[in-house]
Amino acid sequence: MHTLRTHWTRRTLAALAVVASVFGLTTVVVTPAADAAVHSSCTQTRCSAARSADSTWSAKGYPGSRGWYSWPNGQCNFAGGTFYNREGQLPAGHSYQEFDVYPRACNASRDAYRIVVDRTTGSVYFSPDHYANFYRL
Repeated sequence: MHTLRTHWTRRTLAALAVVASVFGLTTVVVTPAADAAVHSSCTQTRCSAARSADSTWSAKGYPGSRGWYSWPNGQCNFAGGTFYNREGQLPAGHSYQEFDVYPRACNASRDAYRIVVDRTTGSVYFSPDHYANFYRL
């Protein structure tokens, strides 16, 4: 039964797309990000590093300019500027900024660990996999 229903749904959507194209309407198909999730708390092993980075970025006033910033112990860390939430995983209509978690030498290659600050609400999220998943700190 499920296969028949899925087949019927696909045929209906295809028919609607044809009708829309005949009338010159634009059709948009939106598919959710696969396996992406936003978690209400941070339980990953690297959450403590993300909290520490957030504390340092917060003390710096969450700089709005993209670039390298001096970090404790003579290292640097990167502020990535605006996070656009293109996949729509975080609340829509909010303003976000991204920051690297792990410091390194200035101008070194960046890794996938980020914190994202919701400038609208003040919420902070940790993404251990370059925005595939988010954990609220």
